[in-house]
Amino acid sequence: MDEAIRTVLVDDDKTSLLTLQFLLEKHFHEVSIVGTAMTVKDAIALIDETKPEMVFLDVNLPDGEGFDVMEGVLFRKFQVIFVTAFDKYAVRAFEFSALHYIVKPATFDGLKTAFDRYRDSREKDEDIDDRISVLKESLKGGQEKIIIPSSDGLNIVKLGDVVRLEADDVYTTFYLSNGQKFVASKSMNNYEKILEDLPFSRIHSKHLINLVYVKRYMKGKGGSVIMEDNSEVEVSVRKKADFLEKLKSFARFV
Repeated sequence: MDEAIRTVLVDDDKTSLLTLQFLLEKHFHEVSIVGTAMTVKDAIALIDETKPEMVFLDVNLPDGEGFDVMEGVLFRKFQVIFVTAFDKYAVRAFEFSALHYIVKPATFDGLKTAFDRYRDSREKDEDIDDRISVLKESLKGGQEKIIIPSSDGLNIVKLGDVVRLEADDVYTTFYLSNGQKFVASKSMNNYEKILEDLPFSRIHSKHLINLVYVKRYMKGKGGSVIMEDNSEVEVSVRKKADFLEKLKSFARFV
């Protein structure tokens, strides 16, 4: 039998804290809760004392933020799962930063997803500071960046530099305006979901483009688009109407 995962829970809402504790103890027997805290100060002391492997960390605390806990602890060798109230922009920021998170109120399905991610990356996140930096920037509404996880690490990219994405089974290739390309170890469906409120359009089962870089639309049954990097990308018949509607709302036709 595997050793128990030493876990700390940090949340200033007692009901949320008890709900999370109940679900973990009932459904995830591999978890051993070694302590709970409701403030930044208490969380820092608890983590440094108990040296957990996993920390569920509320983003907003009465004496600061969850980020303050991460900056204040001396012991850093743990996986962090942020806990956040539902807000589509906050959730998108977490997706951009490739950080683990659950949405309040905690549910079995949300926790199962978090644990699946944990099991897939039991090695500790040495790049956690970079991920949190991207998260904080996105939450503040600054220049949005996205972290692209690949087989050899993480690539931090400005969304404005992404020309298009191309699907390849469970992988996605990002093509940038400077000619670089990165292969991400996530599917196109994942990126379509988090980019839906931005000027990106899924024009084909294999292609998601940044409308900012569309240079020309070539008519046809589905047609195709010429991008600023001179790549030609096919538009599927099924996606054509939605693409043209989104393009009209983005750019004024002359």
